[in-house]
Amino acid sequence: MENYVGIDVGGTSIKYGLINADGQIIEKANIKTATKKEQVLADMAQIVQGYLDKGQHIAGTGVSMPGVIEANGMLTTAGAVKCLYGINLKDELEKRTGIKTTIENDANSAAIAEQWLGAAQGLHNYLDIVLGTGVGGALVINNQIYRGAHARSGEFGWMLLDDQHDELEDGSLNFQSATVIGLLRIYNIKAQAEVTDAREIFARADNGEQIAQLVLHNYFRKLAQGILNLVVSFDPAQVIVGGGISVNPAFQSGLNHAYTELQSEHSSVRDLELPAIVPAKLGNDAGMIGAVYRRIQENK
Repeated sequence: MENYVGIDVGGTSIKYGLINADGQIIEKANIKTATKKEQVLADMAQIVQGYLDKGQHIAGTGVSMPGVIEANGMLTTAGAVKCLYGINLKDELEKRTGIKTTIENDANSAAIAEQWLGAAQGLHNYLDIVLGTGVGGALVINNQIYRGAHARSGEFGWMLLDDQHDELEDGSLNFQSATVIGLLRIYNIKAQAEVTDAREIFARADNGEQIAQLVLHNYFRKLAQGILNLVVSFDPAQVIVGGGISVNPAFQSGLNHAYTELQSEHSSVRDLELPAIVPAKLGNDAGMIGAVYRRIQENK
């Protein structure tokens, strides 16, 4: 069976692994993300070369990373990895390794990984939303990632939910419903606290703290509003929600309650069968698995 190298580039670390054609991770590890372009490129090339040196036959490399990424591998932006802005990463890595390489946005990678091995198996049209520092995601239409005219599709966090703020962007899905700049930020302002883990807010709500309960209620309401906007715009078969917070049963319960409540209040959609909201299944490995899947598809 052919093996592939999967690489998931983040602002603080580069996760990588050897993955077979069935999506099974044979081994994986991570290194710190360098701050200089040449060092990042050298580190990524060495990951591939390391497997070649061990005698592995590598059929291709799939790279997942943040940013606006063109289909040809050009990084218009690269999220927190600012030293890679404006380069064609596909060309750079293929030149250094001699191995065919595919570059994909991290949210897109996670979305197609879920279609291959996770919560979207058998689905042809679905939404994938990733909650983290901000809100990212991907739209899959007829089994294809919809990229848009400028490769910016899936920036769900920029969606405006209201404009009743001094700064317009404070009313965006990012600043209302992301885990970090949404939930944690709002709670810390309201409670005059310095909570850094969303699980602490859920625990405080369970213990009866009214501020935590109110913040969570509003958080779920805003997130459900954003999801409902996407659902009525694109009519997906399912909505998949990923990110660390998505595995929390209290999160699942709270979001689905808010989603159902909104539907019941909205006369135009009250009697429709709306798609289910389900948690992503592949967790932190989704990026490199999805990037490898994209490489496999291009090999065919």
